[in-house]
Amino acid sequence: MDPDIRTRAALDEHWRASERGDTEAEHAIYAADAILDYPQSGERFRGRTTISAQRGGHPASRHFTVHRIVGSGDLWVSECVITYDGVPTYSVSIMEFAHGHVVHETQYFADAFGAPEWRTALAEPMPGRKIARA
Repeated sequence: MDPDIRTRAALDEHWRASERGDTEAEHAIYAADAILDYPQSGERFRGRTTISAQRGGHPASRHFTVHRIVGSGDLWVSECVITYDGVPTYSVSIMEFAHGHVVHETQYFADAFGAPEWRTALAEPMPGRKIARA
């Protein structure tokens, strides 16, 4: 099987497992010594067991909507909305692979914001979306 097809399938399963709360399947994609970085808070989590524990202990109800996955070879990016207790947070996950597993993930988070009035004439809505107003 083509390595990119295999990696894409693993990513699809990772996000499906995240949505259904299957912690074991969600973290099967990570190498035992993987690193997860959250640049906005400065946190680093080392090892699949630690990554799984910090996500598994999250107190909020979480839901995952994947908007796009792109990549090839050892570098893949997922654009998602993670909804925590009903509040959407936009997320970009950058995953670096080696030997079929994630060895390093950097995940960025951003809150939604409204578009200012001055940009109204320049913008069009993204497919399937409405423009949020400030």
